[in-house]
Amino acid sequence: MPVAMELSRIIISEINDSQVIYLKEIEGTRTFPILIGIFEATSIDRRVKGFEAPRPLTHDLLVGAVEALGGEFQDVVISELREHTYFAKLRVRHDGELVEIDARPSDAIAVAVTCDPPLPIYVAEDVLNDVMGEQQ
Repeated sequence: MPVAMELSRIIISEINDSQVIYLKEIEGTRTFPILIGIFEATSIDRRVKGFEAPRPLTHDLLVGAVEALGGEFQDVVISELREHTYFAKLRVRHDGELVEIDARPSDAIAVAVTCDPPLPIYVAEDVLNDVMGEQQ
């Protein structure tokens, strides 16, 4: 059963290649760090702070395109950890069916915070267990 999480922290460093976002368990104490690129971190940070770009940015474009084609974003699931790489799915309802779109977690979370209201974010329990094992 996937665990409901929320974005709790964004760390942007000008001297490092990788940025970090933290997800926190909504009904618990576990946290989940994800290393991401500067573009995705900046996109997430801007959206969380309410910055409106004068023209659509990449994640705005994706949300607009899916909605214009009749899709409705449902949620984001970080579903797998394979060879130190996380895998996520953007889940979209279209014509009554659930469509799962493969995505990097950073892009999926950027889309989640771009949607209004923001999408729920879930992490598979086995992924959380793997991460918690690595942190000990």
